[in-house]
Amino acid sequence: MQATLGIICIVLGMVGWGGQLVSAVAFRRAQRWKLQEKNEHTDPLFRTAELHAARWDALVLWTLIAAGVLMVVDHAMWPLAALVAGGIHLDAGGREAAKHIAFRKQSVRVGAPVNIKLAYGTFLVLALIGLVLIFYALINTRA
Repeated sequence: MQATLGIICIVLGMVGWGGQLVSAVAFRRAQRWKLQEKNEHTDPLFRTAELHAARWDALVLWTLIAAGVLMVVDHAMWPLAALVAGGIHLDAGGREAAKHIAFRKQSVRVGAPVNIKLAYGTFLVLALIGLVLIFYALINTRA
C-alpha cells in the first residue's frame, strides 16, 4: 500500500508541481496550454492572484514528489515528509476554494463556468490527497 500511495504521490505531484511551475515562469504559455484561464474569462485581479499563487506553489508543491519517493524507497523520513506534503496540499485545496468563493462573491470573474467546476474538483483532490497522506502517515508512524 505504501509503495502504491508513493507512486500516486509522485505522479500527481509531478503533474501539479509541473503545471504550477509553468504557470509561475510562463503564465501566457500556461494559458495557451489551458493550465490557466484565458484573459477574456477573468479579471486582472484574479490573474494577478493566480500568478503569485503559482509562484508560491512552484516553491512548495514539490514536497508531494519527495514524500512519494521516500514512501517508495521506505525511507525512515517518509512519515514526516508525508505530513508536510499532506499539510501543504490540504491547505492549498482549502485556500484556493476559499479564494475562488470570495472572488465570486465580489463579482470578480474567475473563469468560464465549465472551468470553475474543474477548478473546484481540483481543489477537492488537493485536499483529499492531503488528508490521505496525513492520516496514512499518522497511523503508520514508527515508534
